Amino acid sequence: MNKDIIVIGAGLTGLTTAFYAKKSGKNVLVIERDNVVGGQMRSYNIGDYIFEGGPSTGVVSNPDVAELFDYLKEDVEMDIARPSSKCRLIWKKNGFHTLPSGPKSAVTTPLFTLKDKFRILGEPWRKRGTNPNEKVGELTRRRLGKSFLDYAVDPFLSGVYAGDPMLLPTRLALPKLYNLEQEYGSFIRGSIAKAKLSKTERDKKATKQLFSAKGGFGNLIAALAKHVGKENIALSAHDPTVVPLPDGGYEVKYTDENGKSISVTTKKVVTTCGAYALPSILPFIAKEEMDKISNLVYAPVIQIGVGIKNVENHHYKAFGALFPSKEKKDVLGILFPSACFGGRAPEAGETLAFFIGGIRHPEMLDWTDEQFKTLVNDSLHSLLKYPSDVKIDEMRIFRHRYAIPQYQESSDERYATIESLQSRYPGLIIAGNLRGGIGMADRIKQGATIGNED
Repeated sequence: MNKDIIVIGAGLTGLTTAFYAKKSGKNVLVIERDNVVGGQMRSYNIGDYIFEGGPSTGVVSNPDVAELFDYLKEDVEMDIARPSSKCRLIWKKNGFHTLPSGPKSAVTTPLFTLKDKFRILGEPWRKRGTNPNEKVGELTRRRLGKSFLDYAVDPFLSGVYAGDPMLLPTRLALPKLYNLEQEYGSFIRGSIAKAKLSKTERDKKATKQLFSAKGGFGNLIAALAKHVGKENIALSAHDPTVVPLPDGGYEVKYTDENGKSISVTTKKVVTTCGAYALPSILPFIAKEEMDKISNLVYAPVIQIGVGIKNVENHHYKAFGALFPSKEKKDVLGILFPSACFGGRAPEAGETLAFFIGGIRHPEMLDWTDEQFKTLVNDSLHSLLKYPSDVKIDEMRIFRHRYAIPQYQESSDERYATIESLQSRYPGLIIAGNLRGGIGMADRIKQGATIGNED
């Protein structure tokens, strides 16, 4: 059997790649080790609630997101978050405060010290950094002050990367922020200048709005899988291996759900799985090179979906709440999906998504379900301040050992190694969230770019 392109991994990147490849007329095969598509991106309809087992929201940060939903509009609809989702809450001492959204609110908030409020006002005139490997935390402290690091950037990095701002170089983890300082000398001046730049009609599709899919992201995955075609997706495909052929192209072998060995040839193979899975999939790559790719660190995350029938008018009209590391809470953040999107909970109730663990607390991955249930129940009243008679109706716990890649300094070597391998092995593409960004928009853009290539 021969295919124009084989995609290994049926997560968002893999399915998007296959969708565009098929759309452009290619004969495609997707190989997935699980018995369902979606990777970590799965939605669960449980009673009156919709829980996400993986990513809960995305940002329309590039046109590819809008274009993909437009292509799939007969099968899935983009769900834009309510305006209240612009509100982010930060815990300090004994309660929540709204995260500032601009210079004016930044100088009135109780989150930052008076000294740092003056630093914020002076940010446009501060010298640009010269260290390309300056960590996000170091850059923040230099330009905006320690309290801004503690109560804005630290919880933000916990929410995005489940990571530590003192371990992530800005250039790699937040390249847009890094470029603002390098190109314009200031975050504030750079943001103002960027806003004034003329945009093409396609650029305008990148609205920066928060989005999901109507009924949950599982519907986006289902729509992609439908267009790729059930006949072009091999589920329960175990132990896939890729071997270069002497005359060019590749042989891809795997064992199907019945234990039968399958062999497929192709001129183009795309891996979209985690870096940790690549040594067995690409055994022809020398260990010293593969180690530079597969050593990528992942933050483990435990995500807990919670459904409450009646919160007694104690509704949170916000995107979510974040807990700075210096506050020493056992929770990284709590999102309010039903506050952002309709149809996620009964009108009198709410759905919540607790995020726990991260790079600082990988040991929590091994907590028991009972420990998590106790933590969540306590948090409802001690952190969220729900009345004592508000009870949990439904709860689901999702453990992700390899949740979010950490773009540390080793990323440079990883990127260079990937480029070298792809140059030496034409038709091999090593993709996925090990490069190109961790956000949903990044995954869609990467899949669209690869799928549309000749």
